[in-house]
Amino acid sequence: MKLQANFLCALTLFLSASFGMLHAQDNNVNTEFGVKGGFNMSNLYGSGDDVDDNNILYGFNAGVYATLPISDFVAIQPEVLFTTKGAEFEYNNAFASGSTKFKLNYIEVPLLVRVNVTKNFNIHAGGYASYLVSSKITGDGSFDFDQEIDRDDLAKFDAGIAAGVGVDFDPISIGVRYNYGLTTVGKERTVGGTTYTIPDAKNSNLTLYLSYKLN
Repeated sequence: MKLQANFLCALTLFLSASFGMLHAQDNNVNTEFGVKGGFNMSNLYGSGDDVDDNNILYGFNAGVYATLPISDFVAIQPEVLFTTKGAEFEYNNAFASGSTKFKLNYIEVPLLVRVNVTKNFNIHAGGYASYLVSSKITGDGSFDFDQEIDRDDLAKFDAGIAAGVGVDFDPISIGVRYNYGLTTVGKERTVGGTTYTIPDAKNSNLTLYLSYKLN
């Protein structure tokens, strides 16, 4: 929990400093506000493991953003999103076949530095912090089930790094972004004197997004 708290504090201080810098900028540089949404391809990866393209869970994200210029080429871009993450696991053996979906729903706050490489192309990178609002596990196949997971059994906060690229067609932008989680989804439990983290995995999420400028 200490890591997540420190991360959120850093985000808050960074955003406050950004507004301070913006206040001193030329009034001809305009702040941009808009809405955005997209298509998620999420997965979970274990400690020490590389992220692969197995067990992808498809979902979505939606929310609002602001682009706060520091100069003609650089801006700070905070966002507030509802986003789905998790993974899908398939099984096929002599006894049963089907799939199980582990679904995690977050309110996510990315804070990005955006660099306008050209008038219509940007790269952006930074960090994100998320709060878990709901979770469930569903089964489809030999065993059908749909069960909510108690949030107290999982880590309520997630944090990580994010980077992506975007193409701007004023007032519409499209882009792709990758989020790499740095915190474990599961919580530690002690069973028989031994401590386990279940699930001992972190979030990985690739997003294709579309945004619309409102001003």
